[in-house]
Amino acid sequence: MAGDEAESSTTSPIDITSPYFLTPADQPGQNFVGDNLLRDGNYSDWKSEMTNALFAKNKFGFVDGSMPMPSKESKYLVIWQRCNAMVRGWLVSSMVQEIKNSVKYALIAKDIWDDLKERFDKENAPRAYEL
Repeated sequence: MAGDEAESSTTSPIDITSPYFLTPADQPGQNFVGDNLLRDGNYSDWKSEMTNALFAKNKFGFVDGSMPMPSKESKYLVIWQRCNAMVRGWLVSSMVQEIKNSVKYALIAKDIWDDLKERFDKENAPRAYEL
């Protein structure tokens, strides 16, 4: 039955090399960066540290789009949602309150990542005319 399949997908072991693998030590409130994301120009440092942490945890795909949400019928949907929630927690825990408030309603980690990039990435800023 469909319910049995969904239940078994959430209780069967997940390979440790899978992006869906979470350790018992993983917590949404973990902060992987030294300084919280501020508006004072530390976005590049924050992004570098967070990219490194997410890559090390095998979760970067949740912010770069290479691990998109599965279909509603997929046996991986609940597992994806769990990992996405964890990544969202990691991102939000590394922000000052003002920024947390501006992204707290985003349901997908990639949306938070993209929003921060659009707002803070210096590469997106208009460049001065160079002689």
